[in-house]
Amino acid sequence: MKNRVDEPEIVVGLDIGTTKVCAVVGEVDSDGVTILGVGNVPCRGLRKGVVSNIEWTVRSIADAIESAQTMAGVEIRTVYASVGGSHVRGIASDGVAAVSGGEVARQDVERVLEGARAIPVDADRQILHVLPREFTVDVQDGIRDPVGMSGVRLGVKVNLITAATSCVQNVIRCAERENLTVADVVLGSLASAEAVLSEDEKEIGVAVIDMGGGTTDLLLYVDGGIAHTSVIPAGGMNVTADIAAGLRTPMGEAERLKRNFGCALARMVAEDEEIEVPGVGGHMPRKVARRLLSDIVEPRVEEIFAVVRKRIEDTGLLEQLSAGVVLTGGGVLLEGMTDFAEEILGMPVRLGVPVGVRGISQLVQGPQFATGVGLVQYGAKALASARDRDGDDPRRARDRSGVMLRVGSHGDKGLQEDDVSTEAMKRKPGRFWNWLRAAF
Repeated sequence: MKNRVDEPEIVVGLDIGTTKVCAVVGEVDSDGVTILGVGNVPCRGLRKGVVSNIEWTVRSIADAIESAQTMAGVEIRTVYASVGGSHVRGIASDGVAAVSGGEVARQDVERVLEGARAIPVDADRQILHVLPREFTVDVQDGIRDPVGMSGVRLGVKVNLITAATSCVQNVIRCAERENLTVADVVLGSLASAEAVLSEDEKEIGVAVIDMGGGTTDLLLYVDGGIAHTSVIPAGGMNVTADIAAGLRTPMGEAERLKRNFGCALARMVAEDEEIEVPGVGGHMPRKVARRLLSDIVEPRVEEIFAVVRKRIEDTGLLEQLSAGVVLTGGGVLLEGMTDFAEEILGMPVRLGVPVGVRGISQLVQGPQFATGVGLVQYGAKALASARDRDGDDPRRARDRSGVMLRVGSHGDKGLQEDDVSTEAMKRKPGRFWNWLRAAF
């Protein structure tokens, strides 16, 4: 029996980063993802992508979730959360399985992937993702989707993403402290790539550099699959710290100066431009040349891109990255960043912003929102896979989305699905009309 047309489902991405927590609410239907709400707040509870203070992180998650659900008009119960940090590693593996019935079925694919992940992993680590690079059926290789092909032997080459179990559990614990259920924990840079890359770029080879506050993540796509992942323990906060030390100003003011006046290439700044630098410890503000700020920023950015270049060269895949480099993440929001990256990396570079979403997409049109939007898109694909397995049962769909039913274009987080009826409104007139007046 054919499944019914997909009903809209709500998916929430929770990007827990070193400098911010961002919650993105999306509605998923057969036409794609519609952005309904965004909550973006500062965070001081992480260090280099890893939770270092549970209370501060929980407080930021609460603020981001409240802001997102107020804008979207839903009550958020389930999220797809990001994880990052230098503890994340990639491991190449492969697997082989016999094809039952002479034709590759979905169960055969699941078995061969399960075999590929059956490798020794340290007791304090866990496998986050099993990312297929290519399948082989008998002697034919380079296959993307082997389902339906004839053969007797199915093989696969995968990239396993592993992470420290304690770091993953701390992310989950922070979300659960806010009564949230974590549907899945996703590598942040993988989610970012989901939001900013086209299928053509993945096909001909591309590098994604996701520069966050505490780390810079590198992903290499070759022939449509992820061929390499690595994490560099330096990011935008390192640039901010250099500015604070070099200009003798507080960290908060250093961050403001970086965002408003920073430039990755000092030669792009006119020599006569000046900026006002607040003092620290009661000292008066002073005027300095803007070029001095760029002279501080440029060496750190150059260092990060030089390490990225070395990592790419070490993989031996440099010549296969025909699409060049895509820069994303909040750390790349500096004037001259793409030009400087092209000089150091020797490849074409573009700025990556989320694509393929509708709704209030203007609120997420920046590289700093790539992970949050990518988590929603990742969740949408996960729901589609679950629907293929479970059938299009509306109760299952509601359970998977984990969000209260919306009321019109707004919502009341105190209303359950069964409350949304004329009789329910009659029973609770004060609450409903108070909500209606506030909403409109």
